[in-house]
This record gives sequence, structure tokens and C-alpha cells, in this order.
Amino acid sequence: MGPIVLTQVATGLSVLVGAVLVKSVMDQKPMAGPFRRCPTCNGTGRVTCICSRWSDGDVGCRTCAGSGRMACSSCGGSGTGRPLPVQISVRQPTNRSS
Repeated sequence: MGPIVLTQVATGLSVLVGAVLVKSVMDQKPMAGPFRRCPTCNGTGRVTCICSRWSDGDVGCRTCAGSGRMACSSCGGSGTGRPLPVQISVRQPTNRSS
């Protein structure tokens, strides 16, 4: 076996080892973090497009680009729940003396 073949075998083995390491880390701690799966799309981030509900059986529009699936409106396509930023403003009551 030449040096090129040995280099390719070593590269292939390192890719496999890297994939196994990444999988073991992902099994222990998913990237989704503390957010749970979106109940609307079941974590896929995609739902059936409105164009597939039409009666003519044709599927495809700009929103889904012909796939029949569009981004979930509940999670924005992330597949997980997303925190909504909220800004609360409080005004001090004015004391009026009569």
C-alpha cells in the first residue's frame, strides 16, 4: 500500500471516530437545550402547506417552494419552543393633592 492510500485510510478512520464522538455527546446533551419540541410540528419545524389543502390535488406555491411543507408558525421553523421577548414598562403613579 502506498502512502496516499494509507493517508486516505487514516482520514476515513478519523472521520468515523469524530462522528462517533459527536453522536455520544449529542445523546448525552441534545442541542435543543431546555426547550421542548414544538407540539404543532412535533419538532420537525415544518408543517403541511396551505396549498396542499386545495381541492385540485396540486401542490406547490412560493411559501413551500413546491415541497408541500412550510415553516411552522408556532416555532418559526426551529422545531423547539422559543422564548418570546417581553418588555414591561411601569410608570410611577402621580400623587395628586386636592
